[in-house]
Amino acid sequence: MKISATLITLNEEENLPRALDSLRWCDEIVVLDSGSTDRTVEIAEQYGARVLRRDFDGYAEQKNFIDEAASHDWILSLDADEALSDRLADEIQQVKRTGPGYDGYRFPRKAQYMGKWIHHSGWYPDPKVRFYDRRKARWAGLVHESVSVDGTVGELGGDLLHYTCRSLAEHLHTIDRYTTLAAREMITQGKRAHLGNVLISPPWAFLRTYFLKLGFLDGFEGLVIAAMASFYVFSKYVKAMELSSR
Repeated sequence: MKISATLITLNEEENLPRALDSLRWCDEIVVLDSGSTDRTVEIAEQYGARVLRRDFDGYAEQKNFIDEAASHDWILSLDADEALSDRLADEIQQVKRTGPGYDGYRFPRKAQYMGKWIHHSGWYPDPKVRFYDRRKARWAGLVHESVSVDGTVGELGGDLLHYTCRSLAEHLHTIDRYTTLAAREMITQGKRAHLGNVLISPPWAFLRTYFLKLGFLDGFEGLVIAAMASFYVFSKYVKAMELSSR
């Protein structure tokens, strides 16, 4: 059994070395870049990765393209701001040695936010399928894309480490980008946003994140996450209303 590790990138020179360090043992590393202007491509090549280039046309589309371009059927897909924990790397290598018992594997993802590991707020365990047989898997979704496996999915216990927003400014920038995509997806699917969505959904998002999902146990960072969850929902619906009025 051989494994191809795949990553899509755009200006990820700060994050990429950490991700690639955790993947050194893979049989192949493939990086699909969509026009980086920093040292992303240079760093990938220094790690021995095979670098492909393609204009960005959607997260799912990029990931399906790189999966098809990989040399091996078993794919380990990471984002550039992620890395395997030691335990997860050991578990995947064990599957590699003994052979897969499933068509894909799911494992928890743990996020570091503003320098702190988050254990509540709806952010953990946040299970993800990222290790799979590409012959039975396909990525879909404009926002928060995910891979669907047409077969059996097993569970691994090690964490996929997600080094998410390091500052409030970075989080606000991310929200702006993703809510624009989310609003466009709503319109494409024929969904409409109403004033009620803007008035009711944001405060409910805060209450759900901070209280029902125990965000208060994450301290100050949990409060910020809840507030940003509310702002995300507000921005998405306002942008959708703006788009539908054009």
